[in-house]
Amino acid sequence: MRHRKSGKKLGRNSSHRTALFNNLVTALLTHGRIETTEAKAKELRRFADAAITWSVDVQPVLAKGDAASPAEKAKLLHARRQARLTVRTDEAMQRLFGEIATHFAAGKGGYTRVLKTRIRKGDAAPMAFVELRGLAPRPDATAAA
Repeated sequence: MRHRKSGKKLGRNSSHRTALFNNLVTALLTHGRIETTEAKAKELRRFADAAITWSVDVQPVLAKGDAASPAEKAKLLHARRQARLTVRTDEAMQRLFGEIATHFAAGKGGYTRVLKTRIRKGDAAPMAFVELRGLAPRPDATAAA
């Protein structure tokens, strides 16, 4: 029985699953929209929303800049380190704490959405787009995962 076990296994061991979702979150933050299987897309929302929440929570501290107190700077450092556990590239981190954090500063949750698209030809897997709500995807946003 899987009582109180959250998340799908997706036919992978835990380290493979962690690496998969870290890479998917990084791609989503970099490109703004990615296409993946529906099962991965639904599970990806949890990880992406958590990373975005870290940046949104410290948005007021980011806005203060150098005028922030040492305690606020420590909170910002902690948020960056927590987000870095999931986000793998510097480009994605800069976009997360810059453009994405300012865009979602007023909201609490629901930063991503899943749009079902097609059935993949090779294995008939249902595919879906995962995108950041309200942000225009980058021109190269057709990144398939």
